[in-house]
Amino acid sequence: MPNCSIDLSLEVILGSESIYSEKSSSNALAELGGSLKNHSSPGSAIRSDILDCSLMSLNMMFHGRHFFQTPAVWAMIYAHFCGSWGHYTCLSWLPSYFSEELSLNLTEAAWVSILPPLASVFVTSIAAQLADKLISNGVEITTVRKICQTIAFLSPALCMTLSSVDLGLPPWEIVGILTAGLALSSFALSGLYCTHQDMSPEYASILLGITNTVGAIPGIVGIPLTGYLLDTTHSWSISLFVPSIFFYLTGTIVWLAFASSKPSNFSNTD
Repeated sequence: MPNCSIDLSLEVILGSESIYSEKSSSNALAELGGSLKNHSSPGSAIRSDILDCSLMSLNMMFHGRHFFQTPAVWAMIYAHFCGSWGHYTCLSWLPSYFSEELSLNLTEAAWVSILPPLASVFVTSIAAQLADKLISNGVEITTVRKICQTIAFLSPALCMTLSSVDLGLPPWEIVGILTAGLALSSFALSGLYCTHQDMSPEYASILLGITNTVGAIPGIVGIPLTGYLLDTTHSWSISLFVPSIFFYLTGTIVWLAFASSKPSNFSNTD
């Protein structure tokens, strides 16, 4: 039986050139996967789940270049990077900011540091309902995604600007402003994070993997860079807020210019 399985698989791979000349690489991969699954014996060393992963990797090799030829994909990549910069740097440095800059004691700084994530829970439900309502009312999906992501970027940018400028506000008002801004950044769940699925349900997981990989870079680079800038400038505004504001604003521009939820069949992209 194993020999028959190999022979049948080789027949698929080494089929006549006239047949394969009429098929795309996607169809060839699909036929190969189906043949291996249908003709492998129960004791075959090729497991179905491993085969699926291998075929997915091969499929991405054939079509991966099409992802990077699409401006909307680059908009998602940059938006993910920008959003992660503000998220990771604030997640890491806000407790120190509350303690050192706002003169809160360690206990107070610890408690107020969990306020943005808690507030995000409520904002997320509001964002989801708003996006669904807009779509049900006939608003174009791309427009809805752009609105939600713009809110997710401009809200924290505005709140960080207010916090970095000396307006004579008491510490707890600054805490409230930052909490509101970071909570509103959860609108990205109805913006950026839905766009992968909008563009291509088939390749949504791969698209998210690409953007999320780039989105992890701020966690590696942004956190130590913030510390370096703080040691150099001794300014929380310059080290923590200014870079985040920059990425939020430029991310908004790129998102509004290039983002799209239009379905894309990357397999058939020329």
